Amino acid sequence: MAPERIGSGIFGGRDSNILAKISNSEIVSQGRRAAYDAVYLSKKLLRSTAKAAWFAGTTFLILVVPLSIQMERDQLLGEIQCQQASLLGLSPAGAL
Repeated sequence: MAPERIGSGIFGGRDSNILAKISNSEIVSQGRRAAYDAVYLSKKLLRSTAKAAWFAGTTFLILVVPLSIQMERDQLLGEIQCQQASLLGLSPAGAL
């Protein structure tokens, strides 16, 4: 038996030539460029979204957390004053 030639398929060795023509065609090049552009823009969008999320989270921590700590501190101070007033036999400042 004669050894089989590489590329001797249905098209008799022309299938690799057809694939080369298809892969080098203008429509494939445009599709490749469009895919690369989509990936590039997706990465930029992801980065900007991550930056915006970090900015919003940091702003929340800077603005909201100290306010909640201050409110807790004021509430604790009011409770301590009530306890001290009751120990001294005085009526609490807020009671009528």
